[in-house]
Amino acid sequence: MKVILLKDVKGQGKQGELKEVSEGYARNFLLPRHLAEEATPAALERLQTQKDKQARHKAQELEEANALGAQLKDRKIVVKTQAGEGGKLFGAITTKHIADAMKSEGIQIDKRKIQLHDPIKSLGGHQVQIKLHPQVTVTVLVYVEAE
Repeated sequence: MKVILLKDVKGQGKQGELKEVSEGYARNFLLPRHLAEEATPAALERLQTQKDKQARHKAQELEEANALGAQLKDRKIVVKTQAGEGGKLFGAITTKHIADAMKSEGIQIDKRKIQLHDPIKSLGGHQVQIKLHPQVTVTVLVYVEAE
């Protein structure tokens, strides 16, 4: 019997997959627990429509990430903070500070997308990567100045 999985089922497959299972397994386990539905022509059409919608949504997200990446490319972000003698900072510049500086320039970026290997602890320019999408990563220059 062909079924469409409504949820991930261990040993069978992931949500949205079309699987061939024994009729007893489908009738006694999958269908009563709402883990799957029978693969009727209407259900298959609904599944295909859902997959098309997800593909369009992913393509739109990638397009938006590419547009934002082009806007951010070779951009200089200035972060002002207190510093002591010799250019040492009081504290460190974290992803939150960088996200706030970008927000003040009109660019909305989630701080979790900014990738810092170590917090910035000195004045000057630092290369920082921003992962906008799994396929789109942009490098920006973060320039730390003393107040």
